Amino acid sequence: MTKYIFVSGGVISGVGKGVATASIGRILKEYGFSVTAVKIDPYINCDAGTMRPTEHGEVWVTEDGGEIDQDLGNYERFLEHPILKSNAITTGQVYKELIDKERRGDFLGETVSFIPHVPDEIKKRIVAAGKGYDICLVEIGGVIGDYENIPFLFAAKSLELELGVENVCHVMVTYMPIPGHIDEMKTKPTQLAIKMLRENGIQPDFILCRGKLPLDNIRKKKIERYSNVQPGHVISAPDVVGDETANTIYVVPLNFEKDELGSKLMNKLKLEKRKEPEWDAWSEMVRRTTKPSRYVDIAIVGKYLEVGNFQLTDSYLSVSAALSHAGAANDVGINIHWISSKKIENGEVDFSKYDGILVPGGFGSSGVEGKIAAVQYARENDIPYLGLCYGLQMAVIEFARNVCGLDANTTEVDKDVVHKIVDILPEQANVKSKGGTMRLGSYQALLKETSGIAKIYGGNKVSERHRHRYEVNPEYHEALEENGLIISGKSPDGKLAEFIEIPNKKFFFATQSHPEFKSCPMKPAPMFDAFIKSML
Repeated sequence: MTKYIFVSGGVISGVGKGVATASIGRILKEYGFSVTAVKIDPYINCDAGTMRPTEHGEVWVTEDGGEIDQDLGNYERFLEHPILKSNAITTGQVYKELIDKERRGDFLGETVSFIPHVPDEIKKRIVAAGKGYDICLVEIGGVIGDYENIPFLFAAKSLELELGVENVCHVMVTYMPIPGHIDEMKTKPTQLAIKMLRENGIQPDFILCRGKLPLDNIRKKKIERYSNVQPGHVISAPDVVGDETANTIYVVPLNFEKDELGSKLMNKLKLEKRKEPEWDAWSEMVRRTTKPSRYVDIAIVGKYLEVGNFQLTDSYLSVSAALSHAGAANDVGINIHWISSKKIENGEVDFSKYDGILVPGGFGSSGVEGKIAAVQYARENDIPYLGLCYGLQMAVIEFARNVCGLDANTTEVDKDVVHKIVDILPEQANVKSKGGTMRLGSYQALLKETSGIAKIYGGNKVSERHRHRYEVNPEYHEALEENGLIISGKSPDGKLAEFIEIPNKKFFFATQSHPEFKSCPMKPAPMFDAFIKSML
């Protein structure tokens, strides 16, 4: 029987439930269990595909074409296996399914009500996602006390009653603030979060206490008494990002294991370990990430960075993660410099101080000329360049303009441009419904046998994930190649440009895909690995 671990959050959003969930999954995998994870998002959207990156962060793309919350990326990176789009559940999906069933007459005249129909639909989806696995982790988005969370907490409690307490575990990730005016870590917000969780019928089995500093024994005991959890089930989870000694989320499973979280979870779920955990390789990866032998400076030229007075680098979370993985594999630290493409347009950026330039994905017209200028600098000054999705399109436009002499652009920006070097896919031209209608998920590319990209991947076939509507116009493939740009990877039918490269450069490669979505801490994406190697 599949065991279920529900992870909820208290006090504030953004407390780190996703990393905690992924870390628990990695720990249990090390003990020999098959593990999967589910992300529940209480919003009405059916998926994350139509949401602004500056509001919600990166859109994660699954192998089967799901547009999902970025937490699924952490699940895949920690567990090192693909997770399908059915592992993401939203309020919108649940209600849409119930309304569609009601309209079809599937309920046979029954009155459709919040209880039992909404929790039953949620449970059905959770059980389906966990089928075939020993353990299914379920992260409930938002914060305890949100109205939107009520049906999911009800479903969690209902599943516990159906399966038995030995098959369901509840973990609450909470935040321990240290107000500046008193300089003392306070437990009261956590006490109130526990109270609200109990109001939904759920008694937490474990409490993971996030904060700037580790939790001391006095506060551990205080929370244990208040929450009636077993001694040792209140776990300290201090900040790691920004900590000079452990500046990576990948240290979190190691920190949890210092408190024997894996053994305690197995004891709660009446499980026996299937193998001895092996943390040496993981620990070495953490060491190389936090204390590398040298550093490189990489400019990431993005457009989804400014949110009021703040920067939201979560828009490119998987890109920075993939760079970190490649850096660890090469014992190199990565200093990422987030460059707004709009600042390039204003002449405010000096690229000469960077070891490499990366242009990631994006949509729309803002900041396009800045990205093209960054590509031109990389090409003309032989700075290693990696283009991802939109970054490939910008590289092709720059080459068409400045090498081929064409008045070129993408029709996404200029529908009346003379040379439509990047154009919308024919099947996308008349799309009215934007959600889930792009070229999504994993697609195969055939690589030229003598190309640099074939050497990087070690073969002439590769499958990467996609998320886009526009393509390099096949009418211009020949003109581009005649002028020295190699289209080194195409779709199996030969129509779509999947990879490009410019020979005799340190590194100038771009792909229409998103290889960052397949990168893992100890298995870096090949293109990112080669990008870092080119700077050494």
